[in-house]
Amino acid sequence: MIVWINGTHGVGKTTTAALVQQKLPGSRVLDAEKVGATLMSITPGLPETDNFQHWAPWRPLVVETARRVVDYTGGVLVMPMTVLVEEYWREISAGLAAYSIPLRHFVLHADRETLRSRIMNDTTLGPSAFRLGYLTDYEEAAGTWLHHEAEVVDTTALAPVVVAELIARAVIAT
Repeated sequence: MIVWINGTHGVGKTTTAALVQQKLPGSRVLDAEKVGATLMSITPGLPETDNFQHWAPWRPLVVETARRVVDYTGGVLVMPMTVLVEEYWREISAGLAAYSIPLRHFVLHADRETLRSRIMNDTTLGPSAFRLGYLTDYEEAAGTWLHHEAEVVDTTALAPVVVAELIARAVIAT
């Protein structure tokens, strides 16, 4: 099974994924951003883009990487990754379904002011115009398709450990 933790930058996906992994015996975390980092390291570089998700190879490589890891290790694979383009999500989820890999899709949500505060006060990454730039894209996706395609967990007033517990319980209950 794959537990995909989606949501915009600053909502707590990476922190939550690590905590979910601790609560699900035999699970592992795969950050699909590492697939993007691999593509970004190709020299000479791939065509210019502001987001590696726009490169056509990224999505099938994420599916193949996840499939191969699940086939190799079994268990649950927790994947924290923002995907706000509906076409890209459909491609990834259909790719996983084609391999009969069960998928639980969670979206971590917080209101705009909470997200801005988390991004601006992030002691690990520091303030980030890049991350702030995705708030509107997230709101548009949330209002049109994203929240209909996932189990939404409002993190506005919840500690990451509580969010992780909610997700882990939902996964275990299946």
